[in-house]
Amino acid sequence: MNSVLSAVLWIGIYLALVLAPLAILLTGPRPPGSGFWWDLSMATGFAAVAMLGVQFVLTARFKRATAPFGIDILYYFHRTMAIIAFALVCAHYLVIRVVYPDALGTINPLMAPGYMTFGRAAFLCFTIVIVTSIWRKSLHIPYYGWRLTHVLLTTAGLIFAGIHIEGVDYYYEAPGTRPFWVAFVSFWVLLVVYVRLIKPWRMRQRPYRVMDVKAETTNTWTLAVQPEGHAGLRFHPGQFAWLTLRASPFALKEHPFSISSSAERPQRLEFTIKDRGDFTHTVSTITPGEIAWLDGPYGAFSIDRYVMAAGFVFIAGGVGIAPIMSMLRTLADRQDPRPLLLVYANNQKEGIMFEEALEALKSRLTLRVVHLLLLPPSDWQGECGLITQELLEKNLPENRQQLEYFLCGPKPMTQCTEAALHALRIPLRQVHSELFDLV
Repeated sequence: MNSVLSAVLWIGIYLALVLAPLAILLTGPRPPGSGFWWDLSMATGFAAVAMLGVQFVLTARFKRATAPFGIDILYYFHRTMAIIAFALVCAHYLVIRVVYPDALGTINPLMAPGYMTFGRAAFLCFTIVIVTSIWRKSLHIPYYGWRLTHVLLTTAGLIFAGIHIEGVDYYYEAPGTRPFWVAFVSFWVLLVVYVRLIKPWRMRQRPYRVMDVKAETTNTWTLAVQPEGHAGLRFHPGQFAWLTLRASPFALKEHPFSISSSAERPQRLEFTIKDRGDFTHTVSTITPGEIAWLDGPYGAFSIDRYVMAAGFVFIAGGVGIAPIMSMLRTLADRQDPRPLLLVYANNQKEGIMFEEALEALKSRLTLRVVHLLLLPPSDWQGECGLITQELLEKNLPENRQQLEYFLCGPKPMTQCTEAALHALRIPLRQVHSELFDLV
């Protein structure tokens, strides 16, 4: 109930921030000669700028704001709202272009009013941000370069948009409008200062030292760190943190990784990382003694949110086993007696991670492990193929509708598994999927 109330509160705050400029426009006097289409264009423009400004709040990682939803959900929401805001920017322009073309004037920056040129510059910045964000991987844009460009262009776009808004004299001078935009811009500037300066500075005061780098498979490693001069990080099993290595926390070179160690042992944090290019390709070269910084924990993908569950079913694919290992290890350290089932899918036997650790956990937990291979060797005795309704029906216990399900793996696997569980009449509220995919 507390999570629901907190979610409602944060949704209300978001709507208030986004709708505030519209409320000011609707309640204030209208300029002489304005009509429906002119007002609609102004409304879409003001709403778009408000939404784009609030985008910084969605990615600022305020723990209280992310807790009810999970930061993965907030990042997906961030992406969706960015597209909607950009659509409103386009609507703002198109209405004027079609109904009031004379109002646009010349595109020549040497002859056009300054505020119009800044408006066009803002539109260009937002266009580049949207295109490079949606098609970053298709365009083969490196993550580091994209992230820095994303921040700089969004910041420049909002500044240009603010100058453009000030040029719309009547709306800016209407009662209540100027104080709102002054407060809005001030809040946004303070937020950027906090996220890009104060928060990294605080991270630098709490360093971690690399203790070990262990190969799990030919392209996956577990990196262990311990706090250096402070108490460390308390987290819930299944959560993740942003990890910075070989760079300053100010450098925007951080990456999100799931914690794979027990939440009952915060003095040693482990991250299991698969080589996917960019930073992950360098994990095998990291040596004990190097300094790391962490920002976390984050995420709602945790057994600790379901303390009254009769038992748990974990379904993992590949490196998706990492947060599930954290949950299993935590349950073992807590001597939890509840029944547990792990269905672990991989392409080949060589891709199985934590094989020995899982065998050891069987002696400490009421745990059954089902390994599934897409390309099994000739002597394989386990399950073969993909996760299907038939496979789950064969392996799930009789009380399957009373259990909580945790899914983590490639998106196609997760979607197929969700469909299979739905077909088996598992309640949607009992199926929890990790959606994180930023890099």
